[in-house]
Amino acid sequence: MPGVGVPLRYRTEFGAVVQDVVCFDAAPDATRRLYTSCKALLNVAQHTSLGSLIFCHHFGDIAAGLCQLGFCPTKRKLLTPAEEVLTEEERTLSRGALRDMLDQVYQPLAVRELLILQGGPPQSCTDVKTQMRCRAPAWLRRLCGQLLSERLMRPNGVQAVVRGILEGAGAGAAGGSDAEVTAADWKKCDLIAKILASCPQQSLSPENYYRDICPQVLDLFHFQDKLTARQFQRVATTTFITLSRERPHLAAKYLLQPVLAPLHRCLNTAELSESDMVPGTILVTEEELSRCIEDVFKVYVVGNEPLTVLMDSLLPVLGVLFLLYCFTKQSVSHIRSLCQEILLWILGKLERKKAIASLKGFAGLDKAVPSLHSLCQFRVATQGGIMITIKEAISDEDEDEALYQKVSSEQGRVEHLGDLLSHCQECGLAGDFFIFCLKELTHVASENETELKTEPFSSKSLLELEQHQTLLVEGQERKLLVLQLMAVLCERMSEQIFTNVTQVVDFVAATLQRACASLAHQAESTVESQTLSMSMGLVAVMLGGAVQLKSSDFAVLKQLLPLLEKVSNTYPDPVIQELAVDLRITISTHGAFATEAVSMAAQSTLNRKDLEGKIEEQQQTSHERPTDVAHSHLEQQQSHETAPQTGLQSNAPIIPQGVNEPSTTTSQKSGSVTTEQLQEVLLSAYDPQIPTRAAALRTLSHWIEQREAKALEMQEKLLKIFLENLEHEDTFVYLSAIQGVALLSDVYPEKILPDLLAQYDSSKDKHTPETRMKVGEVLMRIVRALGDMVSKYREPLIHTFLRGVRDPDGAHRASSLANLGELCQRLDFLLGSVVHEVTACLIAVAKTDGEVQVRRAAIHVVVLLLRGLSQKATEVLSAVLKDLYHLLKHVVCLEPDDVAKLHAQLALEELDDIMKNFLFPPQKLEKKIMVLP
Repeated sequence: MPGVGVPLRYRTEFGAVVQDVVCFDAAPDATRRLYTSCKALLNVAQHTSLGSLIFCHHFGDIAAGLCQLGFCPTKRKLLTPAEEVLTEEERTLSRGALRDMLDQVYQPLAVRELLILQGGPPQSCTDVKTQMRCRAPAWLRRLCGQLLSERLMRPNGVQAVVRGILEGAGAGAAGGSDAEVTAADWKKCDLIAKILASCPQQSLSPENYYRDICPQVLDLFHFQDKLTARQFQRVATTTFITLSRERPHLAAKYLLQPVLAPLHRCLNTAELSESDMVPGTILVTEEELSRCIEDVFKVYVVGNEPLTVLMDSLLPVLGVLFLLYCFTKQSVSHIRSLCQEILLWILGKLERKKAIASLKGFAGLDKAVPSLHSLCQFRVATQGGIMITIKEAISDEDEDEALYQKVSSEQGRVEHLGDLLSHCQECGLAGDFFIFCLKELTHVASENETELKTEPFSSKSLLELEQHQTLLVEGQERKLLVLQLMAVLCERMSEQIFTNVTQVVDFVAATLQRACASLAHQAESTVESQTLSMSMGLVAVMLGGAVQLKSSDFAVLKQLLPLLEKVSNTYPDPVIQELAVDLRITISTHGAFATEAVSMAAQSTLNRKDLEGKIEEQQQTSHERPTDVAHSHLEQQQSHETAPQTGLQSNAPIIPQGVNEPSTTTSQKSGSVTTEQLQEVLLSAYDPQIPTRAAALRTLSHWIEQREAKALEMQEKLLKIFLENLEHEDTFVYLSAIQGVALLSDVYPEKILPDLLAQYDSSKDKHTPETRMKVGEVLMRIVRALGDMVSKYREPLIHTFLRGVRDPDGAHRASSLANLGELCQRLDFLLGSVVHEVTACLIAVAKTDGEVQVRRAAIHVVVLLLRGLSQKATEVLSAVLKDLYHLLKHVVCLEPDDVAKLHAQLALEELDDIMKNFLFPPQKLEKKIMVLP
């Protein structure tokens, strides 16, 4: 019947000839002959030696025949029994034989053949059976779907379905030579996951189906063979995610609960049976705990889907997970990195309030957060893993040792929390938790122990006294814990802990609140005074221009107004009082009015930062980060705060004649620049007036070009000035800065080029796209200026530009390609083996990049290569010239952009000229003198 099985003509050439000469109308009827053949083959297959051979080679044909014999509907109602080709009894026998055969054979083989019969073979399968043929009839498709569902719902049916599809996709056994390719093809694995997550119609209810299927899905995580495990784990993870998204309650019951069961078993909220409470009892074995952590990592971190059901299921066991992480830090453990990745993932995906609450539980500040049961402990297992056991009973002699262990474990827990938070600085979680600890520190400072003593001891019972004493001890423990947390965070966190203005304002508000609390208790000290001055100086620096504040930032700053007013009214130090008043005025006017006190506070703060030697670390970060106050100089603050727009008398520094009149400066001879002139020009480089600033930058550039000794001695300061002015919006200013950096790099390439490459290669969070583009222009000029010396810096330059081609920003990708073309044009024969990487990059970008300007840049690089190398292209690009030619022809034929086509046509013309000159060199008429023997 057409569409049933693989026709004979598609198998071999001989088969096509046989099918053409066979007469199907000859007696007996074709259906009768098919029935006889299938029955004979099944009888032969009952022999042990022949059964496997027949089913391996002819299972698909026998299954197709039995499907047609047993399930094909009759076209019309037969008049007499004599006209029936097959009796109903024979059709019933065929149906039974089909089901018996499906139960006997290797189940992945059955799945694969049923898929082929259904008409949906894997796309990557190249077997002749999968060639184009008639579409399977509807009854056969329904039948195959029903049979496949039955295979799936059998014991180990999930594994059979997965293996059947993957073996068909890889044309071999799962884990074979093509398994790695199949594992990389996520679409097939995702398709299998969707099939597994969909409840078939044959199932009595979705709950029954998932109750049978989910344990088999979890088993897919635990295969040992690496290649097979990659495929199965991908399928299991995607099934996990799909089911959690579509049926969250069933996923929580049949998937998440079994996975997290070992951790739930040892929670302090769990009820332990009397048999489990025997000291030394192993509550969670080494294998169970390792498997649990690995499965959680595969589902949460690898799956990377922050679904509500997944987050809510993991929250109760985070305390146990963190304590396990702390225990793994004490020795070598293969699950340490898994625990860390899981914790970092969940903390990054949680809402900020829930994340802070979890961190409070980790630190021991919130006893309501579930944690490890008091009777449970982690122990090293015999195989090097970790298990959870019931603690041994503590004798009176061991009480001191137990107390020491408790104190040291709490201290270690805080230190490990600090290590964990050091990885959470970029997302802002570390800053938010630091501010929370500061607020807790304020409560500690304002707390008075006498408030707990509401009545004399004589009027209390022993129980009340004991409760009162317990509260006192818990309060003291909490205070010590907060102090220890603050000490660890101050030690472990870097200067980039605050990532936005809101966090800085919260930090200052917490400091002001603590100062007000100290004043209320008349506990003002030198340390408090210095801390208060520093925090208010930080606000002054922000208002002075170190951070580009927006209207929304001033709305956040206004929450400091009540605290500043309180400090100005109650603080005994008149300097701090005056500064508080001036800061209130500056914040209220959105920076339109600034007094001398604010300027002096900014100066003091910046000078203190300079003395601590942190300029070099902070200049690598963006000027938009509010904590990098050292990124602006003292002179910049003065010029911002005394500019004419403030309405005050301008106290701007005097600009030297050499800055206002560059022509005069250029006539100076080498060595004639004095220190005073240099300082004046440096000061003018931060002037708010654009012409003055640009003239100062050009003067500095000229001095560098003339190799002035005084200027070259301050190379680091000059580089910092130029890099800061790169971020200026005015073209006159940043082009002057670009020229200055390029000239300075020509003098000291080894010192300056690595910093520029790091800044160019940084992410958007550190530097704006505009700044990175300007740094790219600097690198372009440096490459041109270095000339033949650029070969010394070939590796870092090429690697940086190749990484830039993968940047998410299209403009940065185009800039990197332009720089790459300029560099390759000048390297000539020194390209070496890098030519293959460059060519592969250009081909991938030109064919697949979604932005037109990037594709244009890639083609333009090819034009630059061919134009720059000229006749040397046949030698330098000999290994990749054919690939470049195919790329250009592809662009000319298929590229929708006309400009890119034009670039490709120009490159083909260049290549055509090169090859003509190579094959037919120009004839030269020369005279030669030959000495005959």
